[in-house]
Order: sequence, then C-alpha cells, then structure tokens
Amino acid sequence: MKSLLLLSVACTLVALAFSDTAEQKLRNCNDVRAAYSSKGFNVNDVPNKYINGAPLKVCPQGFSCCTVEMEEKLSQQSHSEIKAPVSRLSSNMQSTFRQRHGHFDRYFKELLVNSEKSLHKMFTRTYGMMYVQNSELFKNFFADLTRYYVSGSPAINLESMMADFWAELLERMFRLVNVQYEFSDAYMECVSRHTDQLLPFGDVPRKLKIQITRSFVAARTFTKGLSLMPQVVNKVSAVSASPSCVRAAMKMLYCPYCSGQVALKPCQNYCLNVLRGCLANQADLDTEWNNFLDAMLGLADRLEGPFNFESVIEPIDVKLSDAIMNMQENSMQVSQKVFQGCGQPKPSTTFRTKRAIKETAFTGRFRPYNPDARPTTAAGTSLDRLVTDVKKKLKHAKKFWSTLPETVCAGERIAPGDECWNGTAKSRYESVVMGNGLANQVSNPDVDVDITKPDIVIRTQIAVLKEMTSWLKAAHSGNDISFQTEEANRLTGKANCGLAPLKQYLQPSLSEKNNLHCVIGCTISLSPFIFSVSVVFTLTDR
Repeated sequence: MKSLLLLSVACTLVALAFSDTAEQKLRNCNDVRAAYSSKGFNVNDVPNKYINGAPLKVCPQGFSCCTVEMEEKLSQQSHSEIKAPVSRLSSNMQSTFRQRHGHFDRYFKELLVNSEKSLHKMFTRTYGMMYVQNSELFKNFFADLTRYYVSGSPAINLESMMADFWAELLERMFRLVNVQYEFSDAYMECVSRHTDQLLPFGDVPRKLKIQITRSFVAARTFTKGLSLMPQVVNKVSAVSASPSCVRAAMKMLYCPYCSGQVALKPCQNYCLNVLRGCLANQADLDTEWNNFLDAMLGLADRLEGPFNFESVIEPIDVKLSDAIMNMQENSMQVSQKVFQGCGQPKPSTTFRTKRAIKETAFTGRFRPYNPDARPTTAAGTSLDRLVTDVKKKLKHAKKFWSTLPETVCAGERIAPGDECWNGTAKSRYESVVMGNGLANQVSNPDVDVDITKPDIVIRTQIAVLKEMTSWLKAAHSGNDISFQTEEANRLTGKANCGLAPLKQYLQPSLSEKNNLHCVIGCTISLSPFIFSVSVVFTLTDR
C-alpha cells in the first residue's frame, strides 16, 4: 500500500514537470526571435515571452509574440514578399520580349543594308558606269524604305515613294535609250503622265508595290507590337498595392509568427483569395492582352507566308533588274508611243556617234535569284527561325495576368491539405475562392476591394493594347492605319487616347452614384514604338 502511494506521488511530479516544460515552451518567443532575425530585423524587437494586450492593428490582440513595431515592420516585409514573385515574373516577361524585339529589329534593318549592298555590287558589275552615275536613285530608294520601317507613314508614304522612284527611273532610262534627242522638263512631264498606259517596266512596279507595302507594314507593325509588350508589363507591374492588400498580406504571411507558429504556411485557397484581391485590376488586363497576343500570332503567320519580309527584300535587286531589262527590250515601242502622244522631240546638238548610244545603254542580264543564298546578318538566323521562336513565347504569354495568383500561390509558398494557416488558426480554409478581375472581388472575404475605383494606369494600358490590336489586325490585311492616329495626334497636339475604349473600361458607377459628371482630358505622345499617356479626371455637377 505504501509503495503504491509513493508511485502515485512520483507520477504526479513527472506530469507536473512535463506540464511546466510545455507551458514554458508555449510562453517563450524563441522561435519567433530566430525567424524574425533571419529576415534581417533586430532580434531585440521581439519580446522574450508572450505579451498580452498589445494594440496590434492586423493580428489578434491576445497573447502574442508581436509588438506594434514588429507588426509594422512585418507589414512592410509582407508587401515586399507578395510583390517579389510578381515582379520577377514580370521582369522575365519584359526581358523575353525586349530581346525578341531586338532580334527582329536588327534582322530587318540588316536585311535592308545587305540587300542594298548586294544590289550595288551586282548592278556595278552588270551595268557599269551607267549604274554608278545613277546610283543615288537606288541609294535614296533604300533610304526611304528604311525611313518607313523606322518611322512609319508620317515619315514616308510608301505608295507615293515608289511611284516617284519609278517615274524618276523612267525619266533617266528614257533619256539614255533616246540619247540622240533633247527633252525638256515639260516633255518629261508628258512622258510621266503616260506611264500607266506605257507600262515601260512591265508588271514589276505593280507587283513590287503590293509586296513591299504588305511586307513592310507587317514587319514594322510586328516589331512595334513586340516593343510595346515590355512597356505595358513594366507599367502594370509597377502599380502599387493598396493598403487593404498590404494588410491582407501581413495577416496571411506573418500573423502566424505572432502566435509562435513561424513554420505555418497559408492554405492555397486562402492565398488565392488574397492574391486575386490584390491583383484584381491586373487580371482585368487579361482579355485585351490575349486579344493583342492573338493578333500578334496572326501577323506572325503572315510574316511566315505571303507577307514575308525576307522573300521580298532579298531578291529586290533581281526584280529591279527585270524592270530595267523590260524597259530596255521594249525601248523602241515605248519611245514610239511617247513620240505619238507627246510629239517628236528635237535632235540633240551634243549627240555625236552611234558609239555613244552603245556606251550609255544598259546592257547585260542579272543573275537568277537563288533563295538559298541568303545574306548573313548579325542576327545570325532567318526570318522563319525568328518567327517560330517568338510564336512560342507569345503563346506562353497568354493568360499571364489572370494566372498570376495561381503561379504565386504554389510550391513552397503554401501548405497543402488542412494543416495550413486559414487567417485565424491552423485549420481548413472554408471560404469560397473568388473569380479573377475587379468585379468578382465584391465579396472577397480577405481583401477589401473597392470595385468602383479601377486603377487608371491599368485601364489606360487596356486602351493602348486595344488600339495596338486594331493596328495589328489592319496589318494582317496589308493596311497601315497607324498613320491615321499618329497624324491626327501630330496635327492637334492632343488626342482622345482611344478614349472610346478607355471609357468602356472605366466603370461609371462612381459618378452615377454621386450624381457627378466625369470629364476625361487626355494628352498622348506617340514615338515610333510606344505610347505615353496622361489622363486627367474632372468631376463636375450634372
């Protein structure tokens, strides 16, 4: 009996000892101090033991290892941590398409340079001094093509430029094949007026105009689209998180610290609701972003097919030579028709011998075009390979904005199953996961989102993408409509910034609820490759 009593007392003492140890572990903040200092903060900010009644703004105010100062620092840390993966993904996207734009831009420019060099070399060998004496005509032709590629329709009207080129070439060749005559400026104007009926260069000018217009419009618009992508991503990713988002991030990431559960990670659905609330405005960019990418992919198909810049520019020397040869072979018929329509010219007083005709005439045939003999560029590739590569990147970029929450709330950032932080305790997260976009956040249980105040930076980028998509679709049909917007902006100094699409994306609920009229003023600046937009809102009584 005595031995049983002693055993009972011993067991009681052991139980009390274990209880004291567990309570001591529960009340000290050693784990929090270690985790807090690992973030780069001063460990002395953390109390040694749980404190009660600290006026915390986000986390529970009962027994806690957090002070007000700690909560403020951890709020800033949570802001950085929730922004970091989004910034990293955005930076990767910017880098990807900045590089692709560089590849395409260099390739197109170098293709023009190499084509001009090839023409100069072969025309010098084939036509000799007659080409050398008139080489500035062809030099100016390539210079104008480059100016259009770089600056677009406001700098060069392709159709007018090519018409002027053929008219100048006709005048020079007509004088050369009729060197025995003198022609006044008025006479040559008459010749130019009959160009359409004479067709001195055969069908080459008509075909080349179509090919150059389609391929240059497609190439320039496509590179413009590639340059726009990193600009849009940069502006959208730079949008600051709202105070409610920072509060929700703090609660999700660091309130477990205050309860001593430093290793506890958020439930996946909880994380999704927080991120979808924080990135609600960005998700609204997704529809127009995907439309833009579809238009880019459609134009990429054109670059691979009928609007292939490479297949037009590389053999351009052959096509111009064919036109010259056509004029030479039909020079007698062309001249006779001109003489009938414009009158018999006066004989030249400086004309001496038949030898002069031979020396001033174009002779020779140009080499046949070999599509496999492509010039080498610094890009070190062909258009087909560039397009194949960029199409993969464009497809991968689809739904980038709407899938950001899923991308962030994955892997080591969340805890699977029910052993996770649900915002109040280590337990299953019961709330319904919200959809993407601003309108779907009206009942978000974790982030207070004002759906009546869309972010103006993001709404402006939506309008910019919509405008660029219309340019891409026009280029898909061989048309350059960017001139219409750019020229209007140049003349007025202001523009509606695509305000029709912009107003469409600005929800009217705020002005309607307050019986106010929203007046939107906007100034737009268009460089060859990017928009700069400023928007001013004025609220006035109705």
